[in-house]
Order: sequence, then C-alpha cells, then structure tokens
Amino acid sequence: MFAGLLAVPGNADPHKALPDSVHQDPRLHRIRTFFSQRNAPAQKYAAEFVRAADRHNLDWRLLPSISFLESGGGKAFKNNNIFGWQNCERRFRSISHGIHTVAERLANSSLYRDKDLDSMLFTYNPRREYPAKVKAVMLLLGPSELSTVGPAVY
Repeated sequence: MFAGLLAVPGNADPHKALPDSVHQDPRLHRIRTFFSQRNAPAQKYAAEFVRAADRHNLDWRLLPSISFLESGGGKAFKNNNIFGWQNCERRFRSISHGIHTVAERLANSSLYRDKDLDSMLFTYNPRREYPAKVKAVMLLLGPSELSTVGPAVY
C-alpha cells in the first residue's frame, strides 16, 4: 500500500512543475546551482531536465549542457528553443515542451539512437570540438551517478 502512494498516475503531465518543497533529487540542486552561478534562466527548468532525462534514459547532465552551449542556458534563444534545435528554427510551445521533445528525439530518433555520446553529439553539431565542449560542461555539473536518499522525487 505504501508503494502505491508514491506511484505517479500513468496520465500525469510530464510538463507540470511540482512545488519546490518536494524536490529532493540532488541533480536538481546541481543544475539549479550551475545555472544560477551563471545567471542563466534555465535554472527554473531543472526538474524538466531531470524528468526528461529519466523518462528517456539519458544522462541527466546532457540536456542542461547542450542548452548551456547553445543558448547560454536560456540567455539567448528564439522560438522557445534553448537547444539550437534545427538551427533554432524549430518552434516549441514552451521551453518545457522543447526539453521533452529534444530528449525524445535524442533517445528515439534513428539519427541518435544507439550511438555513443561522442557520435551522438557530433551528429547533433558536426563541429569537431563540439563533443568535447558538451562533455566539459557535463563534468562541471558533476558525476553521472549521484546518490540519493530514498526514491528520487522531482
């Protein structure tokens, strides 16, 4: 019965933000702190980054790192597109929608699926130095595995 109380309904909106009081996942703190220290607006999307990464089995640091390189973490973008997706021409309904759409494409598109990180990033942006730049930002965010106390809540 206790486990049932923690379950999220299957039709829960992945874009709906939860109140800050329930955010216990240390990845949220890392993302918020990283963007906050750089005066980047994307700090308020920390839960969306983590939720999208978890839903699509991506490294939790990947989406924030790409957004940081492509838009300064939401400092300069258009069309609610903080990822530079499709040369910034792709319009998203919201930044949250963009986060979830890009995560889904990175996980499921034949262009990205089943590639190692370097190959995925080179496909995303074919500049030779791009994969190293994204991975450097990922390292600034922290280790890929962060210990949590109890189930992750975001």
